[in-house]
Amino acid sequence: MRMNGRSLPANMLLSIRDRRMRKANAFSAKKDGVTGTLVASYNVHKCIGVDRKFDPDRTSRVIREIAPDVIALQEADNRFGDRDGLLDLHRLELETGLVPVPISATGKGHGWHGNVLLFKRGVVRDVHQIRLPGLEPRGAVVAEIDLDGNRSLRIIAAHLGLLRRSRSQQAQVVLDIMNSPDEKPTLLLGDLNEWRLGNRSALNTLHASFGPQPPAVPTFPSNLPLLALDRIMANRHGMIGTIEAHDTPLSRVASDHLPLTAFVHL
Repeated sequence: MRMNGRSLPANMLLSIRDRRMRKANAFSAKKDGVTGTLVASYNVHKCIGVDRKFDPDRTSRVIREIAPDVIALQEADNRFGDRDGLLDLHRLELETGLVPVPISATGKGHGWHGNVLLFKRGVVRDVHQIRLPGLEPRGAVVAEIDLDGNRSLRIIAAHLGLLRRSRSQQAQVVLDIMNSPDEKPTLLLGDLNEWRLGNRSALNTLHASFGPQPPAVPTFPSNLPLLALDRIMANRHGMIGTIEAHDTPLSRVASDHLPLTAFVHL
């Protein structure tokens, strides 16, 4: 198997080296007192860890570790049956202050096709639930939030499909959302399921709205990240600071994805 012209062993060595560098950078950022709105994206894998244990409390503990202002979760509901929500959102609110962006009733689920968007402070001005095209049931939550009463931000929380053709179609839907007359500061958060970079990436069309992308940070698999499946993008240059994988002993086992974090400056 080859990725980006390199063999899998070569990518493993680079991943180990990059993990050490990311940890050092994260330590420096905390030491330097980086400020801004902390956003995160986390595929919680239905609260099933790499040890195959179903443990929603462990998932919540990872979220508490991150301590985000805004977080997009993927796979937070069961995929079949009643699609029950898997986290104790009331307890999570008490422990972190995070509340879910309200969506239309979807049975017992937390989110829209497993996508849940939570925020700590602000007022939700508008919410849309978008059904994404493709063979698998996929969706996106689009919310406009006034943070701290004076900073408006549009957030697209999405989970794209496993098939490249589907991802291309879904990326076009995201572009259609962006082509509105009032181009607000916008973040795209989620598991975009695209490991290819450059011209072979199904996400290339997003450059039209989001511009050149920041360096891709591997988040999958969580115990030895090789693939940058999770992304944080903005439509404003300089809006996103350093993007980091939240790599801790707990996050390495709680899901098959590591959470992805970034400080946002509005």
